Amino acid sequence: MERPFEARIGANESVFGPSPRAIAAMEAATRDIWMYGDPESHDLRAALADHHNVTMQNIIVGEGIDGLLGYLVRLLVSEGDHVVTSDGAYPTFNYHVAGFGGTLHKVPYTADHEDPAALFAKAAEVNAKLVYLANPDNPMGSCYSGAEIVAFLDSLPTQTLLVLDEAYIELAPEGTAAPIDIDDPRVIRMRTFSKGHGMAGARVGYALGATELIRAFEKVRNHFGMNRVAQIGALASLADPDWIAHVRAEVHNARLQIAEIAKANGLTALPSATNFVAIDCGADGAFAKHVLDGLIARGVFVRMPFVAPQNRCIRVSCGTKADLAAFAAALPLALAEAKAR
Repeated sequence: MERPFEARIGANESVFGPSPRAIAAMEAATRDIWMYGDPESHDLRAALADHHNVTMQNIIVGEGIDGLLGYLVRLLVSEGDHVVTSDGAYPTFNYHVAGFGGTLHKVPYTADHEDPAALFAKAAEVNAKLVYLANPDNPMGSCYSGAEIVAFLDSLPTQTLLVLDEAYIELAPEGTAAPIDIDDPRVIRMRTFSKGHGMAGARVGYALGATELIRAFEKVRNHFGMNRVAQIGALASLADPDWIAHVRAEVHNARLQIAEIAKANGLTALPSATNFVAIDCGADGAFAKHVLDGLIARGVFVRMPFVAPQNRCIRVSCGTKADLAAFAAALPLALAEAKAR
Protein backbone atom coordinates (compact mmCIF):
# COMPACT_ATOMS: atom_id res chain seq x y z
CA MET A 1 0.00 0.00 0.00
CA GLU A 2 1.38 3.42 -0.95
CA ARG A 3 2.20 5.82 1.88
CA PRO A 4 4.12 9.10 2.25
CA PHE A 5 7.84 8.90 2.97
CA GLU A 6 8.74 9.42 6.60
CA ALA A 7 11.87 11.27 5.47
CA ARG A 8 12.19 12.85 2.02
CA ILE A 9 15.97 13.28 1.83
CA GLY A 10 16.80 12.28 -1.71
CA ALA A 11 16.07 15.18 -4.07
CA ASN A 12 18.47 17.78 -2.63
CA GLU A 13 15.61 20.11 -1.79
CA SER A 14 16.00 22.41 1.18
CA VAL A 15 13.67 21.00 3.82
CA PHE A 16 14.47 24.13 5.84
CA GLY A 17 12.22 26.04 3.46
CA PRO A 18 12.24 29.53 1.97
CA SER A 19 12.78 32.78 3.79
CA PRO A 20 9.71 33.80 5.82
CA ARG A 21 9.87 37.07 3.87
CA ALA A 22 9.64 35.13 0.63
CA ILE A 23 6.67 33.12 1.88
CA ALA A 24 4.85 36.28 2.97
CA ALA A 25 5.58 37.99 -0.36
CA MET A 26 4.35 34.99 -2.34
CA GLU A 27 1.20 34.67 -0.25
CA ALA A 28 0.43 38.35 -0.80
CA ALA A 29 1.13 38.00 -4.53
CA THR A 30 -1.39 35.22 -5.09
CA ARG A 31 -4.30 37.67 -5.25
CA ASP A 32 -2.70 39.11 -8.41
CA ILE A 33 -2.00 35.77 -10.06
CA TRP A 34 -4.53 36.70 -12.75
CA MET A 35 -1.72 38.83 -14.25
CA TYR A 36 1.15 37.45 -16.28
CA GLY A 37 4.59 37.62 -14.76
CA ASP A 38 6.92 40.36 -15.97
CA PRO A 39 8.35 38.99 -19.24
CA GLU A 40 11.64 40.79 -18.56
CA SER A 41 11.91 39.80 -14.87
CA HIS A 42 13.05 43.40 -14.53
CA ASP A 43 12.95 43.84 -10.77
CA LEU A 44 14.56 40.49 -10.06
CA ARG A 45 17.28 41.03 -12.65
CA ALA A 46 17.96 44.50 -11.24
CA ALA A 47 18.31 43.09 -7.73
CA LEU A 48 20.55 40.28 -8.96
CA ALA A 49 22.69 42.75 -10.88
CA ASP A 50 23.14 44.79 -7.71
CA HIS A 51 23.84 41.64 -5.70
CA HIS A 52 26.59 40.52 -8.10
CA ASN A 53 27.83 44.02 -8.98
CA VAL A 54 27.14 43.55 -12.69
CA THR A 55 24.65 45.04 -15.16
CA MET A 56 21.17 43.76 -15.90
CA GLN A 57 22.40 42.96 -19.41
CA ASN A 58 24.65 40.28 -17.87
CA ILE A 59 21.73 38.34 -16.35
CA ILE A 60 18.98 36.17 -17.75
CA VAL A 61 16.28 34.69 -15.52
CA GLY A 62 14.65 31.40 -16.42
CA GLU A 63 12.65 28.41 -15.26
CA GLY A 64 15.34 26.95 -13.05
CA ILE A 65 18.78 25.93 -14.26
CA ASP A 66 17.08 23.12 -16.18
CA GLY A 67 15.16 25.61 -18.30
CA LEU A 68 18.22 27.76 -18.90
CA LEU A 69 20.29 24.75 -19.94
CA GLY A 70 17.61 23.91 -22.49
CA TYR A 71 17.65 27.44 -23.90
CA LEU A 72 21.45 27.47 -24.05
CA VAL A 73 21.64 24.18 -25.93
CA ARG A 74 18.90 25.28 -28.30
CA LEU A 75 20.82 28.49 -28.92
CA LEU A 76 24.24 26.98 -29.59
CA VAL A 77 23.98 23.28 -30.47
CA SER A 78 22.92 22.02 -33.88
CA GLU A 79 22.75 18.53 -35.35
CA GLY A 80 26.14 16.87 -35.03
CA ASP A 81 27.77 19.52 -32.81
CA HIS A 82 29.98 18.09 -30.08
CA VAL A 83 29.42 18.61 -26.34
CA VAL A 84 31.46 17.31 -23.39
CA THR A 85 30.40 16.39 -19.86
CA SER A 86 31.38 14.01 -17.06
CA ASP A 87 30.11 10.44 -17.02
CA GLY A 88 27.61 10.43 -14.16
CA ALA A 89 27.17 14.21 -13.85
CA TYR A 90 23.79 15.98 -13.84
CA PRO A 91 21.78 14.16 -16.54
CA THR A 92 19.26 16.84 -17.56
CA PHE A 93 21.94 18.67 -19.54
CA ASN A 94 22.51 15.48 -21.52
CA TYR A 95 18.81 15.22 -22.38
CA HIS A 96 18.84 18.70 -23.90
CA VAL A 97 21.96 17.90 -25.96
CA ALA A 98 20.35 14.73 -27.30
CA GLY A 99 17.09 16.53 -28.02
CA PHE A 100 18.79 19.11 -30.22
CA GLY A 101 20.91 16.56 -32.08
CA GLY A 102 24.23 17.15 -30.39
CA THR A 103 26.88 14.47 -29.99
CA LEU A 104 27.71 13.97 -26.32
CA HIS A 105 31.15 12.90 -25.11
CA LYS A 106 31.76 11.84 -21.49
CA VAL A 107 34.92 11.66 -19.41
CA PRO A 108 35.18 9.82 -16.07
CA TYR A 109 35.41 11.38 -12.64
CA THR A 110 38.79 11.38 -10.94
CA ALA A 111 38.86 10.65 -7.20
CA ASP A 112 35.13 11.47 -6.95
CA HIS A 113 35.67 14.88 -8.55
CA GLU A 114 34.74 16.03 -12.01
CA ASP A 115 38.02 16.42 -13.90
CA PRO A 116 38.31 19.84 -15.62
CA ALA A 117 41.65 18.98 -17.24
CA ALA A 118 40.18 15.85 -18.82
CA LEU A 119 36.98 17.67 -19.80
CA PHE A 120 38.87 20.45 -21.56
CA ALA A 121 41.26 18.01 -23.25
CA LYS A 122 38.28 16.07 -24.64
CA ALA A 123 36.69 19.35 -25.75
CA ALA A 124 39.85 20.18 -27.69
CA GLU A 125 39.95 16.69 -29.20
CA VAL A 126 36.36 16.80 -30.54
CA ASN A 127 36.11 20.56 -31.20
CA ALA A 128 33.26 20.88 -28.68
CA LYS A 129 30.79 23.75 -28.64
CA LEU A 130 30.03 23.33 -24.93
CA VAL A 131 31.61 21.68 -21.92
CA TYR A 132 29.57 21.20 -18.73
CA LEU A 133 31.13 21.38 -15.27
CA ALA A 134 29.30 21.60 -11.93
CA ASN A 135 31.13 23.20 -9.01
CA PRO A 136 30.15 22.05 -6.39
CA ASP A 137 29.32 18.74 -8.00
CA ASN A 138 26.16 16.66 -8.00
CA PRO A 139 26.04 13.72 -7.17
CA MET A 140 29.31 13.54 -5.20
CA GLY A 141 29.28 16.89 -3.36
CA SER A 142 32.91 17.60 -4.21
CA CYS A 143 34.24 20.99 -5.29
CA TYR A 144 37.23 22.96 -6.50
CA SER A 145 38.22 26.38 -5.24
CA GLY A 146 37.32 29.30 -7.46
CA ALA A 147 41.02 29.97 -8.01
CA GLU A 148 41.46 26.41 -9.30
CA ILE A 149 38.58 26.85 -11.74
CA VAL A 150 40.15 30.05 -13.07
CA ALA A 151 43.50 28.28 -13.51
CA PHE A 152 41.83 25.45 -15.42
CA LEU A 153 40.38 28.00 -17.86
CA ASP A 154 43.84 28.46 -19.36
CA SER A 155 43.38 25.09 -21.07
CA LEU A 156 39.80 25.67 -22.30
CA PRO A 157 39.76 25.49 -26.12
CA THR A 158 39.05 28.80 -27.81
CA GLN A 159 35.94 27.51 -29.60
CA THR A 160 34.37 26.02 -26.43
CA LEU A 161 32.00 27.66 -23.96
CA LEU A 162 32.23 26.47 -20.35
CA VAL A 163 28.82 25.94 -18.76
CA LEU A 164 29.64 26.33 -15.07
CA ASP A 165 26.76 25.05 -12.95
CA GLU A 166 26.95 26.67 -9.51
CA ALA A 167 23.60 25.50 -8.15
CA TYR A 168 24.99 24.78 -4.69
CA ILE A 169 27.33 27.77 -4.43
CA GLU A 170 25.55 29.41 -1.47
CA LEU A 171 26.21 26.27 0.58
CA ALA A 172 29.88 25.82 -0.38
CA PRO A 173 32.98 27.02 1.49
CA GLU A 174 34.10 30.60 1.06
CA GLY A 175 36.22 30.91 -2.07
CA THR A 176 34.40 28.24 -4.08
CA ALA A 177 32.80 30.75 -6.45
CA ALA A 178 35.17 31.37 -9.35
CA PRO A 179 36.30 35.02 -9.62
CA ILE A 180 35.60 35.21 -13.36
CA ASP A 181 35.11 38.58 -15.04
CA ILE A 182 31.48 38.94 -16.03
CA ASP A 183 32.47 39.86 -19.59
CA ASP A 184 34.68 36.79 -20.04
CA PRO A 185 33.17 35.20 -23.19
CA ARG A 186 34.50 31.75 -22.30
CA VAL A 187 32.09 31.08 -19.44
CA ILE A 188 28.39 31.16 -18.57
CA ARG A 189 27.52 30.57 -14.91
CA MET A 190 24.24 29.02 -13.78
CA ARG A 191 22.65 29.84 -10.41
CA THR A 192 19.36 28.90 -8.77
CA PHE A 193 16.90 29.71 -6.00
CA SER A 194 16.16 25.98 -5.59
CA LYS A 195 18.91 25.03 -3.13
CA GLY A 196 20.12 27.58 -0.58
CA HIS A 197 17.00 29.71 -1.04
CA GLY A 198 14.69 26.71 -0.57
CA MET A 199 12.42 27.47 -3.53
CA ALA A 200 12.79 24.37 -5.72
CA GLY A 201 9.07 24.26 -6.51
CA ALA A 202 9.06 27.87 -7.72
CA ARG A 203 11.52 27.13 -10.58
CA VAL A 204 13.67 30.25 -10.57
CA GLY A 205 17.17 30.14 -11.99
CA TYR A 206 19.46 32.66 -13.60
CA ALA A 207 22.59 32.78 -15.71
CA LEU A 208 25.49 35.21 -15.52
CA GLY A 209 27.63 35.93 -18.55
CA ALA A 210 28.91 38.31 -21.18
CA THR A 211 26.27 40.67 -22.54
CA GLU A 212 26.30 39.38 -26.12
CA LEU A 213 25.67 35.79 -25.03
CA ILE A 214 23.08 36.65 -22.38
CA ARG A 215 21.09 38.88 -24.74
CA ALA A 216 21.07 36.07 -27.33
CA PHE A 217 18.68 34.17 -25.03
CA GLU A 218 15.98 36.62 -26.17
CA LYS A 219 15.88 34.70 -29.46
CA VAL A 220 14.79 31.43 -27.87
CA ARG A 221 13.41 31.88 -24.37
CA ASN A 222 9.76 31.67 -23.35
CA HIS A 223 9.09 35.31 -22.51
CA PHE A 224 6.14 34.43 -20.26
CA GLY A 225 7.76 31.33 -18.77
CA MET A 226 8.42 32.85 -15.37
CA ASN A 227 5.66 32.54 -12.77
CA ARG A 228 4.68 35.91 -11.29
CA VAL A 229 4.53 34.64 -7.71
CA ALA A 230 7.91 32.90 -8.11
CA GLN A 231 9.53 36.13 -9.34
CA ILE A 232 8.22 38.02 -6.31
CA GLY A 233 9.30 35.29 -3.91
CA ALA A 234 12.81 35.16 -5.34
CA LEU A 235 13.14 38.93 -5.04
CA ALA A 236 12.11 38.80 -1.36
CA SER A 237 14.47 35.91 -0.68
CA LEU A 238 17.41 37.75 -2.20
CA ALA A 239 16.71 40.62 0.21
CA ASP A 240 17.01 38.29 3.24
CA PRO A 241 20.68 37.27 3.58
CA ASP A 242 20.11 36.30 7.21
CA TRP A 243 17.94 33.42 6.04
CA ILE A 244 20.68 32.07 3.78
CA ALA A 245 23.07 32.25 6.74
CA HIS A 246 20.54 30.30 8.81
CA VAL A 247 20.18 27.64 6.10
CA ARG A 248 23.97 27.36 5.76
CA ALA A 249 24.19 26.63 9.49
CA GLU A 250 21.41 24.04 9.31
CA VAL A 251 23.06 22.35 6.34
CA HIS A 252 26.45 22.34 8.06
CA ASN A 253 25.00 20.67 11.14
CA ALA A 254 23.06 18.15 9.06
CA ARG A 255 26.19 17.21 7.09
CA LEU A 256 28.00 16.53 10.36
CA GLN A 257 25.10 14.42 11.62
CA ILE A 258 24.95 12.39 8.39
CA ALA A 259 28.68 11.75 8.64
CA GLU A 260 28.26 10.54 12.22
CA ILE A 261 25.43 8.20 11.21
CA ALA A 262 27.60 6.80 8.42
CA LYS A 263 30.54 6.28 10.79
CA ALA A 264 28.35 4.56 13.37
CA ASN A 265 27.42 2.03 10.69
CA GLY A 266 30.98 1.44 9.50
CA LEU A 267 30.56 3.57 6.38
CA THR A 268 32.43 6.60 5.05
CA ALA A 269 30.84 9.96 4.32
CA LEU A 270 32.57 11.88 1.55
CA PRO A 271 33.40 15.58 2.11
CA SER A 272 30.54 17.73 0.85
CA ALA A 273 30.18 21.34 -0.27
CA THR A 274 26.44 20.93 -0.92
CA ASN A 275 23.19 20.21 0.91
CA PHE A 276 23.69 16.45 0.58
CA VAL A 277 26.31 13.89 1.51
CA ALA A 278 27.50 10.94 -0.56
CA ILE A 279 28.06 7.89 1.66
CA ASP A 280 30.43 5.17 0.47
CA CYS A 281 28.70 1.86 1.19
CA GLY A 282 31.99 0.00 0.88
CA ALA A 283 31.13 -2.34 -1.99
CA ASP A 284 29.76 -2.03 -5.52
CA GLY A 285 26.73 -0.43 -7.11
CA ALA A 286 24.56 -3.50 -6.68
CA PHE A 287 25.18 -3.49 -2.93
CA ALA A 288 24.48 0.26 -2.67
CA LYS A 289 21.23 -0.27 -4.59
CA HIS A 290 20.16 -2.92 -2.08
CA VAL A 291 20.87 -0.45 0.73
CA LEU A 292 18.88 2.24 -1.06
CA ASP A 293 15.96 -0.13 -1.62
CA GLY A 294 16.01 -1.10 2.03
CA LEU A 295 15.85 2.54 3.09
CA ILE A 296 12.99 3.32 0.71
CA ALA A 297 11.08 0.27 1.94
CA ARG A 298 11.34 1.78 5.43
CA GLY A 299 10.00 5.17 4.36
CA VAL A 300 13.33 6.95 3.89
CA PHE A 301 13.77 8.42 0.40
CA VAL A 302 17.39 8.72 -0.73
CA ARG A 303 19.10 8.41 -4.10
CA MET A 304 22.41 7.20 -5.50
CA PRO A 305 24.82 8.01 -8.33
CA PHE A 306 24.18 5.91 -11.42
CA VAL A 307 27.68 5.42 -12.88
CA ALA A 308 30.50 3.27 -11.47
CA PRO A 309 32.53 3.71 -9.34
CA GLN A 310 30.46 6.56 -7.84
CA ASN A 311 27.46 4.23 -7.64
CA ARG A 312 29.07 2.50 -4.66
CA CYS A 313 27.53 5.40 -2.73
CA ILE A 314 24.11 6.51 -1.64
CA ARG A 315 23.32 10.23 -1.62
CA VAL A 316 21.54 11.65 1.42
CA SER A 317 20.12 15.16 1.43
CA CYS A 318 20.44 17.32 4.52
CA GLY A 319 17.29 16.99 6.58
CA THR A 320 15.67 18.00 9.82
CA LYS A 321 16.52 16.23 13.07
CA ALA A 322 13.42 14.07 12.59
CA ASP A 323 14.46 13.20 9.02
CA LEU A 324 17.93 12.17 10.10
CA ALA A 325 16.60 10.23 13.08
CA ALA A 326 14.49 8.20 10.66
CA PHE A 327 17.55 7.67 8.47
CA ALA A 328 19.64 6.62 11.47
CA ALA A 329 17.02 4.08 12.49
CA ALA A 330 16.56 2.63 9.00
CA LEU A 331 20.19 2.47 7.85
CA PRO A 332 21.45 -0.43 10.00
CA LEU A 333 18.42 -2.50 9.02
CA ALA A 334 18.91 -1.72 5.32
CA LEU A 335 22.62 -2.57 5.59
CA ALA A 336 21.94 -5.87 7.33
CA GLU A 337 19.39 -6.78 4.69
CA ALA A 338 21.81 -5.86 1.87
CA LYS A 339 24.60 -7.93 3.43
CA ALA A 340 22.29 -10.92 3.79
CA ARG A 341 21.70 -10.86 0.04
